[in-house]
Amino acid sequence: MFTTIAGRTAIVTGASRGIGKGIARRLGEVGCNVLIISRSLDAAERVASEIKAGGGIASAAAIDVADPAQAPRMAEIALDRYGTIDILCANAGIFPSARLDQLTAEEFDSVLATNLRGTFLSVQACLPAMMQRRAGRIVLTSSITGPVTGFPGWSHYGASKAGQLGFMRTAAIELAPSHITINAVMPGNIAREGLVDLGSEYTAKMANSIPMRRLGTVADIANAVLFFSSDEAAYITGQTLVIDGGQVLPESLMALEQMDAP
Repeated sequence: MFTTIAGRTAIVTGASRGIGKGIARRLGEVGCNVLIISRSLDAAERVASEIKAGGGIASAAAIDVADPAQAPRMAEIALDRYGTIDILCANAGIFPSARLDQLTAEEFDSVLATNLRGTFLSVQACLPAMMQRRAGRIVLTSSITGPVTGFPGWSHYGASKAGQLGFMRTAAIELAPSHITINAVMPGNIAREGLVDLGSEYTAKMANSIPMRRLGTVADIANAVLFFSSDEAAYITGQTLVIDGGQVLPESLMALEQMDAP
């Protein structure tokens, strides 16, 4: 049995949809006070309402994590509403597709501002409260894209996700004396809003590239985040957990074909 984390306060950025929403709902299910952060207050409040409808405690705030003037407010709001910050899930991210010959400097900067600078600003905002209590859990949502794999049109996204891990490793060293851990989950192809819009043929091809022959779910990622947030993960920091159904393992398409060979 895991030690309960009920009553602890968790901030989840980019939590109005997809993986962030799944993380927020999972933390709400186990009894955390969850602060939903999104650029859209209406969207954040809808998620908070879902958590409360399930018996959890949650509230919402509209914050752009890429803005140095706004990011500190997430800590102020959490402390005002719940009195503590125990867990930060830095999940906010954007992934507009653009190939190198068309990618503009502004588009590149926009992705890094949200995905990488937003991670830094979110962590920095929560540090004073965590360091004062000499305790805390920080979990980043990175990706297999960038640190392990690549995909056409996502060079800026891949750079931001690889950058998160570089940031994490040094942050882990700096934060260890304060008993604050920082780790990252690295999702593969996850079924979530937006993916369904690409069509059944596209999602079927994606599933066929994965040894487990299915896409992951937001629950798969949320459960990994829950582990990193637990007391049982207290001696783990600066580490990554790939959650991809084995997607990065085959050395070629032939390896997948051999799975089905008689």
